[in-house]
Amino acid sequence: MSESGTSGGINSEVYMQQDSEGIDCSTLLGAFDTVRSRSRWLTDVLEIEDYGLQPMPDASPAKWHLAHTTWFFETFLLKPFAPSWRPLNERYEYLFNSYYNAVGAQFPRTRRGDLSRPTVREVLAYRDAVDDAMRELLLRSGNSVDVAQRTVLGLNHEEQHQELILTDLKYAFGQNPLLPAYAHAHVGPRRAAQTLSWTEHPGDVFEIGASVHSIGSNPRCFVFDNETPRHRVLLEPFALADRCVTSGEWLAFMADGGYSSPELWLSDGWAWLQSPGALRAPLYWHRNDGGWFEYTLAGEREIDPDAPVTHISFYEADAYARWVGARLPTEAEWEVMAERHATPSPNYLDERCLHPRSSAGPGTGPRDLLGNQWEWTSSPYGAYPGFRPAAGALGEYNGKFMCNQLVLRGGSCATPQGHVRPSYRNFFYPPNQWQFTGVRLARDL
Repeated sequence: MSESGTSGGINSEVYMQQDSEGIDCSTLLGAFDTVRSRSRWLTDVLEIEDYGLQPMPDASPAKWHLAHTTWFFETFLLKPFAPSWRPLNERYEYLFNSYYNAVGAQFPRTRRGDLSRPTVREVLAYRDAVDDAMRELLLRSGNSVDVAQRTVLGLNHEEQHQELILTDLKYAFGQNPLLPAYAHAHVGPRRAAQTLSWTEHPGDVFEIGASVHSIGSNPRCFVFDNETPRHRVLLEPFALADRCVTSGEWLAFMADGGYSSPELWLSDGWAWLQSPGALRAPLYWHRNDGGWFEYTLAGEREIDPDAPVTHISFYEADAYARWVGARLPTEAEWEVMAERHATPSPNYLDERCLHPRSSAGPGTGPRDLLGNQWEWTSSPYGAYPGFRPAAGALGEYNGKFMCNQLVLRGGSCATPQGHVRPSYRNFFYPPNQWQFTGVRLARDL
């Protein structure tokens, strides 16, 4: 989920039938308050110094996430639909626009950490003012399809940024020699990993992608435009691993020279591995007194060999798959399996165990396909047959990012529960590691 959407991450329009029947915008008030309150809950435990941290260009300060998600509601709902709305500061349109060129210029992404002003107090006052105006708008908008659709899109957009708040904070805290813990995180119980097994699939012609939903009054009846249209794919027989690769298995890969064997690596991956500062272990891993430790949002801990390995780049995932004589799944293979086998994982943001963990107890078929951690696929992020981005600024949400990125599936321990589904498409660049990204293997039959 990049900032552009699915952490993952989001898109151009809410793809639901434009049928005003049954729509009452006031029914969205509860969902609006729930989502907006969760962002405050995630950040209220921070110290004031934490809000402005931007340790790398891909990460944004928590203060900026709080302001940008507010800017979204102001820009796409209050300005066009609330005639009495008066912006608190006209310059916020420039400061907190992420990438919408049709809206106007944007403050450079790489310099968001330079903004000591507006202060945290001013950003929170901005949120409060927009929240009050949004509640009034929802109460008086009746059956407005435009207001309902844009509100639902804004809520899903904010949930993506809630995941980014956590992953960006983890990167910031993980670079601090003190390795501070994030107050809302806790360490989950250790569980023995199940023996790696495979679920076979016979192949054939299948449909993937999301169908159009009716909006009704349920904000969960929503899909991003990049999940549509539903279309047919041909799959050859394949098998999918019933769990993700563990940290113990990754240690064996490292011990066998996995990071120093060029025959395992794509050319771009090997070049990335030779670049200054490239790691020879997953992000947040380090060796100490002869053992391996990792930083988690709950603090530093010894590597759990049974837990899924996480914070892996696509290049690393692909090299590991080659090492074991397997491959990464395509997104179509992953989705077809998820439609048959996906059940909600017990590990989402709501559980506050902000680290992937092994499944509890025996199971049949692929486990934890939704939640726990994002899973790399071998599929380039592109448009489905028949995809057309919507006109206007909201059309920039997903379509313009369909270049040079790979698809990830499934959601993570930092994803709000109910946010993901089998058709959900996240996308990142091959070297990216700071999201909760892991490896599920596939193989040909």
